Amino acid sequence: MGNELRVQTGGERCSDLGVTEEQKLPPDEVGVTGATDDEVQVSDPEVIAKPVTRRFTAADKIRILAEADQCKHGELGALCRREGIYFSTLCRWRKQREIAMQALLAPQKPGPKPQEHTPLEERVAQLEKENAQLRQRLKQAETIIEVQKKISEILAIPLNPPTNDNND
Repeated sequence: MGNELRVQTGGERCSDLGVTEEQKLPPDEVGVTGATDDEVQVSDPEVIAKPVTRRFTAADKIRILAEADQCKHGELGALCRREGIYFSTLCRWRKQREIAMQALLAPQKPGPKPQEHTPLEERVAQLEKENAQLRQRLKQAETIIEVQKKISEILAIPLNPPTNDNND
């Protein structure tokens, strides 16, 4: 009983289930969660853990693709197994690399690239337009005032001089 693996399933023990020494599995062959040597709990087979998607950095992709390009006949499968990727993933990365290379080598238009408009630039343009409209209205109002002055001179109507608020 010293080297025996006990699996708890709802309070039952291996000896209660009629399991012989030959039928007992070592802990690494059973769905075992952390427990002591004397008591090992089996994980629930109906609960499926959410798989975690691996993310490869650009440096990892470049390194794996470089190794794949250097592989001889028959070594590519070993590389895929070692890195834990499928051959289709390797093919997709190769296509992505090819598209990126074509984009870099494609002819480009000469001259500076057009700048993107920021909201701040749009606001400045709006304020400049509003400023121009207000200047136009001011110029029109000044013209009207000048005409009124000339009419008052012709008709000899005295204009009210501006009053000072100072009591001198």
